[in-house]
Amino acid sequence: MITSENISIHEMIGLKTEICGSPNHQIIGLNGTIVDETKSMLILNTKNGFKMIPKKQNTWKFYAEDQEITLYGSFLEKRSYDRLGTKI
Repeated sequence: MITSENISIHEMIGLKTEICGSPNHQIIGLNGTIVDETKSMLILNTKNGFKMIPKKQNTWKFYAEDQEITLYGSFLEKRSYDRLGTKI
């Protein structure tokens, strides 16, 4: 079960997400489903196609199991298996 305490160490692929803060104002509000993840990027399937968005410098809102969880990209800027020992 994904909670606000363990989302940073959870698999992100398949989660719905939205960018709720960014220095690039054009991507605020962009939302979609995460289809892939690298160390520094999330690849989203949006209504306008696939978008590669950097994790860092963005604030992300995740929708998991009827919850909205907001995280800063700096907490996510690692490979998924490297985040296992990280706490929020």
